[in-house]
Amino acid sequence: MLPPVLSRFGLLLLLLLCPAHVGGLWWAVGSPLVMDPTSICRKARRLAGRQAELCQAEPEVVAELARGARLGVRECQFQFRFRRWNCSSHSKAFGRILQQDIRETAFVFAITAAGASHAVTQACSMGELLQCGCQAPRGRTLPRSSVLSGTPGPPGTSGTPGSPEGSAAWEWGGCGDDVDFGDEKSRLFMDAQHKRGRGDIRALVQLHNNEAGRLAVRSHTRTECKCHGLSGSCALRTCWQKLPPFREVGARLLERFHGASRVMGTNDGKALLPAVRTLKPPGRADLLYAADSPDFCAPNRRTGSPGTRGRACNSSAPDLSGCDLLCCGRGHRQESVHLEENCLCRFHWCCVVQCHRCRVRKELSLCL
Repeated sequence: MLPPVLSRFGLLLLLLLCPAHVGGLWWAVGSPLVMDPTSICRKARRLAGRQAELCQAEPEVVAELARGARLGVRECQFQFRFRRWNCSSHSKAFGRILQQDIRETAFVFAITAAGASHAVTQACSMGELLQCGCQAPRGRTLPRSSVLSGTPGPPGTSGTPGSPEGSAAWEWGGCGDDVDFGDEKSRLFMDAQHKRGRGDIRALVQLHNNEAGRLAVRSHTRTECKCHGLSGSCALRTCWQKLPPFREVGARLLERFHGASRVMGTNDGKALLPAVRTLKPPGRADLLYAADSPDFCAPNRRTGSPGTRGRACNSSAPDLSGCDLLCCGRGHRQESVHLEENCLCRFHWCCVVQCHRCRVRKELSLCL
């Protein structure tokens, strides 16, 4: 029987990432995935309500949500590549990580919710979903997302955001990314099993982190424009909203991870408060956690820590990737390895780059 926490968000992520191995809590992004979107829904016996409706009515959307969840975990692995816990998803221990209300779990839920929104929005713009398309043209008012991201609006909008002042002519057009639709489907599927006000502090924390992940996508969309006119005169510009690169979303959420706020529930369990009463309440974009993280130095089946023994480290770096911190003071050893990598690459017209494969010897520092 699955632990109660995994019957909610954890189970859902397991379903999205690897539906063929849910029963064993087997989370493996790198394994062969069942690409038939209906398989996710067939395994989802505990899903009901709006999630079940989405499975039945829009299985192709569920497939994009699954793609987004995998995108989120890959980004987690990139952002955490130098940390003691590197978001490894190749063992059952990952399920145990999801059972804890720690910083790392906050990041996982935020980045996967962001990935789901990003993937669905991108699929809409690419014409891969029948339910949506490009963002509908709007008036000359700047979208709030442009103001939040700090990106310049369309030319001719100087002074107060949203005002059409200026001499340059412009209009909304092109194929804008419909973030509203992506957010809606991400929220519908990933938040559906939780209702605010039920006294479930863990649910409140995870709902907040899900929304913070989606906000990291929405608030950093940028305005792109294309000039129209004779000889590049740019007499008219067509502008549209563009998704941020997902690497940028991951970097911004990592900043939120470093500044995450510890919270506790109110007496009635319907709201969250800072664990330290003198601190200001966290904002919508902040990540929340309710328990301290383990040090992840040694393997621990109870916490899901894989330990850092055998991890490659940088013997000369003073930061998190350095052997002193990554190896938890146990020391490290040197090892010579032979690797294959691309070399002697040449560009051939048009448009192929061909490379040879060369064996190179490298010295690695590995944690004891």
